[in-house]
Amino acid sequence: MSNSIYDHYLTNEIFSADPVKLVTILYRAAIDSIASAREHLRAGAIRERSRQISKAWRIVHELQHSLNHEQGAELSGSLAALYAYVQRRLLEANSTQTDVPLAEAHELLSTLLEGWVTLCATPKPAESTEPIESERVSCAI
Repeated sequence: MSNSIYDHYLTNEIFSADPVKLVTILYRAAIDSIASAREHLRAGAIRERSRQISKAWRIVHELQHSLNHEQGAELSGSLAALYAYVQRRLLEANSTQTDVPLAEAHELLSTLLEGWVTLCATPKPAESTEPIESERVSCAI
């Protein structure tokens, strides 16, 4: 029953989230899947390890395909390359059954999540006490 309550909460959270919140939800889900894969790797649970790595790979794939290359082409290009690298590391971890690529993917996604959270925690121009004309930061995808 508690799982269905959690599922209901998560569904509401996703449907009511703005684009930034959705990105952070995806990052957290990928990071959690990688952490779970690492635990299953240590326990020798091959099927579960593989399932969690595949889940993380699909989440990163979704992040990659949600990039807007028309706005912020340089940033979205860099993120696309980084997401592709993380996906390669996940595939390598799955095929070699080693922790190092998982640890690296975990660290990269954690750093990206921290960046999103920090960037989007800064006051938006309407919230700030001083107008910001030259630095309009949009946290939308």
